[in-house]
Amino acid sequence: MAEAAALGVSYVYRPIDLDALGLVPERLPEILDWARALGYDALNITFPCKRAVVDLLDHVDPTALRLGSVNTVVFTDDAGAVGYNTDTSGYERAFRAGLPGADLGRVVLLGAGGGGSGVADALLRLGAARLTIVDVDGERAAELASALGSHRHAQVDSATPADLPDALADATGLVNCTPIGMHHHPGMPLDEALLRGDLWVSDIVYRPLRTRLLTVARGLGCATLDGGRMAVFQAVEAMELITGLQPDPRRMREHFLHLLAAEQN
Repeated sequence: MAEAAALGVSYVYRPIDLDALGLVPERLPEILDWARALGYDALNITFPCKRAVVDLLDHVDPTALRLGSVNTVVFTDDAGAVGYNTDTSGYERAFRAGLPGADLGRVVLLGAGGGGSGVADALLRLGAARLTIVDVDGERAAELASALGSHRHAQVDSATPADLPDALADATGLVNCTPIGMHHHPGMPLDEALLRGDLWVSDIVYRPLRTRLLTVARGLGCATLDGGRMAVFQAVEAMELITGLQPDPRRMREHFLHLLAAEQN
């Protein structure tokens, strides 16, 4: 809303918090109908609904369809509800800005859900030579690895948390795409003893901006990337899709950090 105001446009952005409203993801079909009937032009979709919403839309962008994950829905007069994934491009831009030159020889990614699929796709575009996707649901991790491996010239495999010691032994980077570390899911997504100072560590959680994972990693001397940059860049691209405007990413990042600081105070 602050960026729209800076561009001279009236823009109302309101949360639909399922927990606060006592709603469950299974009611997504109704929620989509309500949103359109109430005059929403679009929705941003977040955890845990990014996968569930895909089959409820009239059209899905090819990238979002391949990843099986949507984080932006635009309501149109001619094509109906159209889904996009700006997580993947948002993470790519965040990585280039926050970890330029990081070694992508072998990356371990935690979480094969909606956020994880977009980040995995971005890592392959960035040039990851080997990507290991780890999830408590081994079948889901294997399915994502198979889908991505068929589209990229890289080695993509899957593993479960029990395999993490071996997977991280020769890894160059680690990305957390699980909800562990969020305000409502505090803690670490792995045993901190598995971290090493020569790893770069990235977390897509942005509330809080400094998660336990990043705090421990920085203490070991790891290069780190917090979830704030991805949050901003995916929002930049979502706003472009929704409004046709060209937002200023630097200004939006300043707005974002100001909001987080106000929330903490």
